[in-house]
Amino acid sequence: MTDMRDTPTRRNHERTVAGERRRMRRADREVTDASAIAGIVAACRIVRVSYVDVEGLTIVPMNFGYKFENDGTLTLYLHSAPVGRKLDAIRAASNALAVAFEMETDCAVVEGRTPCNWSEAFKSVIGNGTASIVTDLAEARHGLQLLMAHQAGADHVEFTDRQVGSVTVWKIEADRLTAKIHDMPAPHHP
Repeated sequence: MTDMRDTPTRRNHERTVAGERRRMRRADREVTDASAIAGIVAACRIVRVSYVDVEGLTIVPMNFGYKFENDGTLTLYLHSAPVGRKLDAIRAASNALAVAFEMETDCAVVEGRTPCNWSEAFKSVIGNGTASIVTDLAEARHGLQLLMAHQAGADHVEFTDRQVGSVTVWKIEADRLTAKIHDMPAPHHP
């Protein structure tokens, strides 16, 4: 978590400005440490990927594998059937489709004294990036291995060329990430 002595609790005064990145309003919940962000990603099992295509705006939940570098660089690996809307959109964007994505874990309702005081505890990562179809056989195999390791805990799964070729592996290279933690409040003892 961010050191609270140097960070305001909220950034309510900031506004969205074209061409600039707005900082997270709840500064007290913002996670900036790369290893903490990696821990959130590791705990998530589903990523929701949003994009715009000729049909309009859509979002799709997907299983994923990932590679998180020490510098905070995140690459998500996904797989699909060889045909479909997602792949059509990536191909129509010359193999460089702008996407947004979201994942969360440790979700729990936080009861409040009144209905308007209820909340949700969670850990989440939100980002933007570029989706592209992986054409290199070795990278596609590695992406499937990362997916199996993350989703099933199955390290070192071997895939034949035929197995790799039976699906389409695609990836999202994140160019922006934000992470947030809203912890459960400490139990109140009268």
